[in-house]
Amino acid sequence: MEITGIELKALRAYKTELAHNNRQRTYFRRCAGTARFVFNWALADRKLRFERGEKTSLYSQTKRFNSIKDEQCPWVREVPYAVTESAFRNCDAAFQHFFRRVKNKEKEPGYPRFKRRGGRESFQLKSTGVELDRVRLTAPIGWVRLKERFYIPMEATRYGTYATISERAGRWFISVLVEEDVESVDLTGEVVGVDLGINSLAVVSNGTVFENPKALRNAERKLARLQRELSRRRRGGANWRKTKAKLAAAHYKVACIRSHTLHQISHYLTFELYPSAIVLEDLNVSGMLKNHHLARAISDVGFYELRRQIEYKAEWNGSTVMFANSFYPSSKTCSECGSVREKLTLSERLFICPECGVVLDRDLNAAKNLAALVEPQNLRGLPGELVPLGATVNQEVGGAEC
Repeated sequence: MEITGIELKALRAYKTELAHNNRQRTYFRRCAGTARFVFNWALADRKLRFERGEKTSLYSQTKRFNSIKDEQCPWVREVPYAVTESAFRNCDAAFQHFFRRVKNKEKEPGYPRFKRRGGRESFQLKSTGVELDRVRLTAPIGWVRLKERFYIPMEATRYGTYATISERAGRWFISVLVEEDVESVDLTGEVVGVDLGINSLAVVSNGTVFENPKALRNAERKLARLQRELSRRRRGGANWRKTKAKLAAAHYKVACIRSHTLHQISHYLTFELYPSAIVLEDLNVSGMLKNHHLARAISDVGFYELRRQIEYKAEWNGSTVMFANSFYPSSKTCSECGSVREKLTLSERLFICPECGVVLDRDLNAAKNLAALVEPQNLRGLPGELVPLGATVNQEVGGAEC
């Protein structure tokens, strides 16, 4: 791999935790409550206009709200105007996505829902400035310290119009959109196959194995104990809130362990190997979840999130991501001679070829078969361009072996 120079600019989002004080945390909650109130008002107004047969728009909604807010909710003026403005924009975007899904005749288009108190709070602000270990937000918040130094690039040419402040498990985070220079690289020309599973989360065709941390399974006893404790508390009481905070922190730890592992795998496949192509299985995760014996273990893995991370990180460095057909027998095919076994149960973790006698780990054999679907010479000089392989590769979601 060799860096060849700067070719283009790209927009990337950076999210990190804030080291706020009590005054700033209180103000964050006030802004989040205002954003939730304005979003719910906009959603209720849209539903009312629709029932009356009237049309409305983002501009007309904002104008109506500004004309009545001093009488009905004057406390809205205590927070920056960007909080109110972004709430209307988010409601309008929710309806635009809903109409798009209806037009595409999706099974569950997902009509926008009201936001409830106690959920994941968030709001947006303008005028973000970044320094070494702090960010400047709209007055009267001012400067807020960051828990990570050097994470958000200070040399970026432009920051996004809005910065999103969100809360999870008692922690507050900031997410900013940054325009930065992207350095193009020369890819290695290697084709990498990746077999996903439950015992081993990912097995790469070069022999690298990433074990499944089983974050939810290891935390089940603690989560069950906290859930029982929460059920004994009086809802809304002080002890109930304390136990609820402990339960949220435990769930957040599980999510962090899972996310860290997935980012390790996707970073290794894209920014350590720099392959020309990455071949994955086109898993039908929704179909796999119908197996009630494995549904919890499959949900704990996060196959779709891993696929999403690999796709966008590969796009950054110009690698191609391809998907094997859901009916391609990657586990039953010998990676040495190409013979296909008639039957291979899930309990057989070693692949023994009856023709040539080769003995390989089941997942490693599947990964090698996935990599063999693409010849490296087909991709050289064509970074980011999908090479179709007839019936062996497609991009439609289907079923596959676990």
